[in-house]
Amino acid sequence: MTSLLWMEYEKIIGYYGRHRMNRKTTALLLSALVLPGLGQLYLGRKVAGGIILALVNLILLLAFLVLLKGLMPVIASQIAGGAVSVSPSEIMKALDGVSGFGKAVLAAFLLVWAFSVLEILKTAIPPSS
Repeated sequence: MTSLLWMEYEKIIGYYGRHRMNRKTTALLLSALVLPGLGQLYLGRKVAGGIILALVNLILLLAFLVLLKGLMPVIASQIAGGAVSVSPSEIMKALDGVSGFGKAVLAAFLLVWAFSVLEILKTAIPPSS
């Protein structure tokens, strides 16, 4: 029984082993769909991948701080008033004050994401040995 299962496993692995994606496609999917910079790390470009990952983390931290700055008055008033819930309209009104900065942070993230993807697309990848 075990050997039969192992043979089936080897057939499946053998099939997928022959029909693997190339390295550039895998790197592109990692950077485009998972996290910008992972594709560069996958291709062994540690400096570029590290810089892009650091930028993405800084942008995400900045986005969190912008969100927190906008919501701080609402949170403080709810704590002071003893209320447990906040209405969505209060949240939207509080975030209107930081919407311009939030859009700038989103634009920065999109630029880093696009750079990460385009950097992989323009680079020639040597075949893996």
